[in-house]
Amino acid sequence: MNFLAHLLLAGPPTAPDYVGLLVGQFIADSVPGRQFESYPPAVQAGIRLHRAIDTFTDQHPVVRRSTQRLREAGYGKYAGVVSDIFLDHFLAHNFREYSPESLPAFTQRIYALLKTQQALMPEHAQRTLHYMALHDWLSGYALLAGINRALNGLSQRARPGSGMETAGEELQRKYAAYEADFREFFPELQQLVESMLK
Repeated sequence: MNFLAHLLLAGPPTAPDYVGLLVGQFIADSVPGRQFESYPPAVQAGIRLHRAIDTFTDQHPVVRRSTQRLREAGYGKYAGVVSDIFLDHFLAHNFREYSPESLPAFTQRIYALLKTQQALMPEHAQRTLHYMALHDWLSGYALLAGINRALNGLSQRARPGSGMETAGEELQRKYAAYEADFREFFPELQQLVESMLK
């Protein structure tokens, strides 16, 4: 999953460890190996949750169906990255089905809260947060134009020939199939996270 799903799945904002879980979910990709053990317990729990979500997602047969479709469309080893972006698009596009908050209200609350916790974040995560909030990446995922911007950005950081800059066209061609995969998969991911946060 990409940023939006991880941040939504950090738990209810009223939970006592919510801020730590949120920070852990956000910085997990910037914290290699066992370095997470140097963080406060709630942040550690958020990093472990992020990693569990990634493992569950990567191994799920419905997500593998999406990534296989993307491989067949020519995205090779980047199929998983593209699939994550597609999943966040469907979450953003249908956000009120999965959250009591509107997408704009959620994203502005998240940006503001994460900014108060920057001292805990690795430098790379701080830079990511700056640009994410400045350009409102999370709300942008709801629109095909926003997905195209994200995919273009990823293609510029990948090896030449990744083709990710064209993946938005693949999404439009087979939109119903990718949305069906999301709708089948995401409730199972929610159940996993709920069981872990109990």
